[in-house]
Amino acid sequence: MFTINDVPIEDTFAEAFPITGTRLIVTAETPEWACTAGQVSTGYAASVIGCDVEAGIERELPPDETPDGRPGVSLLFFAFSRDALQKALINRVAQCILTCPTTACYSGLVGDPGKSIKIGGSLRYFGDGWQISKRLDGVRYWRIPTMDGEFLCQDVFGTVKGVAGGNFLVLGSTQTIALQATTEAVAAIRGVRNVIMPFPGGIVRSGSKVGSQYKALKASTNDAYCPTLRGQVASKLPNGVNAVYEIVIDGLDLASVATAMKIGVRAACRPGILGITAGNYGGTLGPYHLHLHEKPST
Repeated sequence: MFTINDVPIEDTFAEAFPITGTRLIVTAETPEWACTAGQVSTGYAASVIGCDVEAGIERELPPDETPDGRPGVSLLFFAFSRDALQKALINRVAQCILTCPTTACYSGLVGDPGKSIKIGGSLRYFGDGWQISKRLDGVRYWRIPTMDGEFLCQDVFGTVKGVAGGNFLVLGSTQTIALQATTEAVAAIRGVRNVIMPFPGGIVRSGSKVGSQYKALKASTNDAYCPTLRGQVASKLPNGVNAVYEIVIDGLDLASVATAMKIGVRAACRPGILGITAGNYGGTLGPYHLHLHEKPST
C-alpha cells in the first residue's frame, strides 16, 4: 500500500474533462475593493451542474503585476462552451464588477483571436452613447462613464481549453480532523498558479454521484461516502472514518491541475486521516485521468 505520512493513498484516479476557461484581471484603487469585486463576481459558481460557470479567485495581484499599476485580483472562469462563458461573464462583469467602486477589467489571457469572447464590447451600451473606444498597442478598450468617473473594460478576452474535475477525497476519523486537514490542503493548493477550487472555501461536503432515484436530478449525494449511511448502502468507507471532504480543482491546463492535486494530497496527510481517494466514473466522464499513484495520462 502506497502511503504518505502513514496515510494510505488508494490506487485510483480523478477523472477530469475539457472545459473552456478564461482569466480576468480586475483592478481597483485599493486591494479591498479589488477583492470585493472578485468575491462577488465569482459567487454562485461552484458547479456547472447548477451554475452558469465554475469560478474562483486565482490570487491577489500587487500593482506591479497589473495592467494599470493598481492592486488587483486574478479570476478564473470555466464553462462548457465559449458561448456559455461569454453569456455568463457579460452578466457577472455587468452586475458585479462594473457596479463596484473604482474597478477596471482586463483580459488575463492572450489566446487565439478566433476563440475570444466579447465582454467590453457588449457592455459598452450601458454608456448610452457616451462610451468611448480606445486602442492601445493593438488592444481595444471601452471607457464607460460612471458616477465615480469611468469603467475601463477590455473589448475581447482570450480563452483556452482547460481542465475541470480534478479532485481528491480526504477520509478522516472525525469531522474536526477531516476539516482541518482539508483546510491545510486548500491553503497549499492556493500557491499553485492557473488553478482554482470553485466550491465554498475550496471544500466540498456534498460530494455527488451521477444520477438519482429522482428522474429530475442529474446528480445526487455520494451515499457510498456518507458515514451516516454505513450499513445501509454499499459503503466505501474504511473502519473508523466518520467524515469525508472533497477538493475539486479546475485549471487552465492539465499539468497545473495535476500539480495542485499532488501538493494538496501531501498537505492533507496528517494524523487522524485514514485515507485519500478520488472520484471517478470508471473512465466514462472525461479523457483526463489523474492517478494518485503516478503521473497523469490522457
